[in-house]
Amino acid sequence: MTDELEEIRQKKLEELRSGERETAADAQAEASPAEPVYVHGEGELRSTIGDSDVVLVDFFADWCGPCKQLEPIVERIAAGTDATVAKVDIDANQPLAAQYGVRSVPTLLLFADGEPVERLVGMQQEPQLRSLIDKYS
Repeated sequence: MTDELEEIRQKKLEELRSGERETAADAQAEASPAEPVYVHGEGELRSTIGDSDVVLVDFFADWCGPCKQLEPIVERIAAGTDATVAKVDIDANQPLAAQYGVRSVPTLLLFADGEPVERLVGMQQEPQLRSLIDKYS
């Protein structure tokens, strides 16, 4: 048993030294999150937009019926595309919503390479959102 453990230790040590082993943090940093990322403030939003090629930002409110209808669609988009999906609660982030000209919810902004490229207001269908994301991916 001791020889077997030592062999495993040596193998792992060699992997670490050669850089072949990818850490879970490295894998997470390279892949887009499989769930929406809740953003609080301009700094977090800028960071999220800067970390991914394509980011769909969902400006929503808890009291908004269409926002609640859109939520499962946005979650499927996050899980099923390479885009990062960010969610911004307009009640908790009023200055951020104002900065992006959000006057009604839901409002979706699509960013590609750090720049806003599309704006959608109101309830959206999943195929339309996927098509839009594919256009910029």
